[in-house]
Amino acid sequence: MKKISILFLCLGFLFVKCKKNDDDLAAGPNPDPSANVDVQNFMWKAMNIWYFWQGEVPVLADNRFPNSSSYTEYLEQFQNPETFYNNELLFSQDRFSFLNEDYKILVQNFAGISKSNGLEFGLVRFSGSDDVFGYVRYIVPNSDASTKDIKRGDIFTGVNGQTLTINNYIGLLFGESDTYTLNMATIENSTVAPNGVEVILTKQEGLTENPVFLTKSFEINGKKIGYLMYNGFTKNFDEQLNTAFGQLKADEVTDLVLDLRYNSGGSVNSSRLLASMIYGAKTTDLYIRQRWNAKRQAQFKASDLEDYFADKTEAGTVLNTLNHTKVYILATRSTASASELLINGLEPYIDVVHIGTTTTGKNEFSITMVDDADNSYLYNASRENKIKANNQWAIQPLVGRNENADGFSDYTEGLAPDIVLDEDLANLGILGDANEPLLARAIQEITGTSAKMDFVVQLPINLLTSSKMFTLGKDNMYLDKEINISF
Repeated sequence: MKKISILFLCLGFLFVKCKKNDDDLAAGPNPDPSANVDVQNFMWKAMNIWYFWQGEVPVLADNRFPNSSSYTEYLEQFQNPETFYNNELLFSQDRFSFLNEDYKILVQNFAGISKSNGLEFGLVRFSGSDDVFGYVRYIVPNSDASTKDIKRGDIFTGVNGQTLTINNYIGLLFGESDTYTLNMATIENSTVAPNGVEVILTKQEGLTENPVFLTKSFEINGKKIGYLMYNGFTKNFDEQLNTAFGQLKADEVTDLVLDLRYNSGGSVNSSRLLASMIYGAKTTDLYIRQRWNAKRQAQFKASDLEDYFADKTEAGTVLNTLNHTKVYILATRSTASASELLINGLEPYIDVVHIGTTTTGKNEFSITMVDDADNSYLYNASRENKIKANNQWAIQPLVGRNENADGFSDYTEGLAPDIVLDEDLANLGILGDANEPLLARAIQEITGTSAKMDFVVQLPINLLTSSKMFTLGKDNMYLDKEINISF
């Protein structure tokens, strides 16, 4: 019996400590050493070992290739690694696995470090037209955008004088140019119209976003209400998250509004910590349980697959817990993966009131893989010198699902809200203000009254996509634990 210790670190990168070469974990032959197929071989072998749908992809079958010649011939058909990965190796129902030609860029992005101007925005397609406009969701502090005259709710219809369309918005907003000029607009009589204002923005290397965006407390009608906007499950900021809950605890909040409307996910362990801060340090209560592919699942012990609520951070800091029996969560279509995991993981224990719209529906977790056969192709920061020098590609495939204590994990269509309320383009409001519509609706639910007269949405946002969907960390959920596989 062989035992491999797999440690899921903060960014979902698995560490494997082995007594010998683990290339034999992957089925199938090795390619001809003289063939130029290192990248393709790495991708096939890694996916054969770990991919959640390995059994549903015929080309990944253990017995697919009878010998080295047939395997080499197959790999040589695909000169473009991206085409090979996306068109050959992915299951038809897989919406979220991806890859990048430079693993170092991927690693930095998962740590919350990216090249960005700090403008977070949504994009909407004009009804009956190919034209597109953008609206500002929020500005990352200490970014280039934070120094410019632009704010939440502002509208833009063009870049560098070109009207945004369904065909050009990717190149104009997410292309190679570090600097661009936004052509701004206003809403007049429910119509978006250019106003002649221009805002120049420049992307900067190494911008780090603190996901603990805003923490506030309100006292309304005898209720002490806490509000926390959390924009990403980034493990590097777990201590700051705990400090925010320390503030809420000191304020003696009786009710919590957790704003995840723009949170597309991240670390599973950060999700577990946040759930514990809300529910309590009940370390004998199961938070989630993992499900892997058929080959891997049988090699785990039950205890290796289970995560319980926590009482301290990874650094050993005691958690600040509210011990609430109800939480109000603001969530939208842009809410995904670890955010959805939080909602699902809390459901068996407390009353989760979801206000907003249906979430993304990403219930699978992923891991980062590189060409390090001795480590079963799993990324380990301390083994970067072991990665094959001529292959810097990384793949981020889905490898499993998390279910809650009730065994539920089937939310690929998204989690539906208890209280439906779209964001209103005509009134996005100020984040953290008691009159901001989604927060105001939560306050109304808590107190029975509201500062707003009604919640009629004049211009609901039919979202096309958002700026976060063009980052490498989009829609991801990463594991953070040590697991022993026996085989």
